[in-house]
Amino acid sequence: MDQRIVRKRPMEMLRNGRGLTDVVKVVTGMRRCGKSTLMEMYADELRTSGVPDEDIVSINLESKEYMDLETPEQLLDAIVGRIGDSGIKYVFIDEVQNVIGWERAISALIVTKRCDIHITGSNSHMLSSELATHISGRYVEISLTPLSFCEYMELHPGDRRQRFNEYLRFGALPEVDPSRGKEFCDAQLMGIYNTVLVKDILRRLERGDARTLEAIARFLYSNIGNITNIDSIADTLKIGNAKVSKYVSMLSEAFLFYDAERYDIVGKKILKTNGKFYASDLGIRNVALKGSGMVDISRPLENLVYLELVRRGYTVRIGSIKDREVDFTASKDGRTEYYQVCQTMLAESTRERELYSLRSIRDNYPKTVLTLDDYGLGSEDGIEVVNVIDWFMSSEL
Repeated sequence: MDQRIVRKRPMEMLRNGRGLTDVVKVVTGMRRCGKSTLMEMYADELRTSGVPDEDIVSINLESKEYMDLETPEQLLDAIVGRIGDSGIKYVFIDEVQNVIGWERAISALIVTKRCDIHITGSNSHMLSSELATHISGRYVEISLTPLSFCEYMELHPGDRRQRFNEYLRFGALPEVDPSRGKEFCDAQLMGIYNTVLVKDILRRLERGDARTLEAIARFLYSNIGNITNIDSIADTLKIGNAKVSKYVSMLSEAFLFYDAERYDIVGKKILKTNGKFYASDLGIRNVALKGSGMVDISRPLENLVYLELVRRGYTVRIGSIKDREVDFTASKDGRTEYYQVCQTMLAESTRERELYSLRSIRDNYPKTVLTLDDYGLGSEDGIEVVNVIDWFMSSEL
């Protein structure tokens, strides 16, 4: 099956940056989420628009041809040898973090004023440290997540409800095709998971402890959507706070998890404690938990809504109002929206509980409950009750 579908928002950002030789386009995201494919499709689009092959320089640092590049000098030599001495060149470097000190090579390319540079990375640490230091203010981050459900349906057409169940079970990485069967898909997902742990995390630790790292990852996967902090992880696993803090940061930097802060809706301030973690891909979560992650789908459903809001460009936090919680406050362009996520609202007590938190908010911003129900939908006290699959399909990205 062709895995190449247009990722609309990221592709539009690449197009908007075309020809800028002083701004590096940095595509970030977890391994296998589609970063390389995005760049290949953009390079093909450049060719279609008339850019000759010799003006497009593509280097995949995990390919056999370039895997021996180890220093920024070697990386720079490989590129300079192909860009000549005139004209604008489009440079694509995949998994750039594999070369220690790569940022010096990128900085040297910027100085030429002839290279439209695009790089991908599977670790956000490079943005917070190396990039910020060496090319500060001269890059744009393009964040790529696994597939939205709209994109998943484009890649795997069929019955929406069946596909949504597969989306929950096997996750949203483009190369994982549920038609190949559970055993094959699980083996793929486990391979990706182990690669992230070993290549993207343990390789960066001088004295990495694989068992401790995996224990912390399993704890976070088990507790998606639950209030979680470093102290609770350390107490449960009997591990020192400093090690837990370091490993949690590295799991997040490798894009396995997102950290959602709590927000006081009345006081309009961020609360520094008791946030939540969400998994970047539920398929990887399920294999990491050896299938036990599918017992209850209410928290995985909440996880998917969080990811979709992030994908749509919102700043997403956990809402807190007095003694109640609102699953998500989502802010963008000076506007805020509130969301509750509930597997089913058919029981009257559940419906009242989910609506009560939203009724407590005294502003006029949109308020929505997302549910798998096909009945009992519509507006109630100004709160929209919406089928969550319809909501996922409501916005092409």
